[in-house]
Amino acid sequence: MERSPLEAIELEMTILSRRLTSISTYKKYGILDHSAYLLLHQIASHGSAGVKALADEFHLDISTISRQASALEQKGYVYRVPDPLDGRAYTLQITELGAETLKSDTDVRRDKFAQLLEDFSEEERGQLGQLLRKLNDAVFRAM
Repeated sequence: MERSPLEAIELEMTILSRRLTSISTYKKYGILDHSAYLLLHQIASHGSAGVKALADEFHLDISTISRQASALEQKGYVYRVPDPLDGRAYTLQITELGAETLKSDTDVRRDKFAQLLEDFSEEERGQLGQLLRKLNDAVFRAM
């Protein structure tokens, strides 16, 4: 039975989601969990950021980001920079250890994706990357 493109996308995304959940549950690549990886990547890519800005970026509650940031701080991956205008506010800056850990985890993750995509041509990899970005943007707008 031939599926419509939307039926195929819905089914394949559901299967992919399940498989990714299974992989992340039973196999850990690197030492950072998903939330730590994404927060460190955001701070490393865009510079220091406040908890509210990070919560807005990830569409998460401020308390969730605050908890995750505290865990990163306890591990020495980030440090707080007080806001000179508001003594209660602060931004998070990545530490050297945080940057090294992020790079190490990024390398491990990219190696894994290289293995998963070894049968894809460079053109297919480029197309997949562009389509995933477009999908992520659409999901972000729908949040």
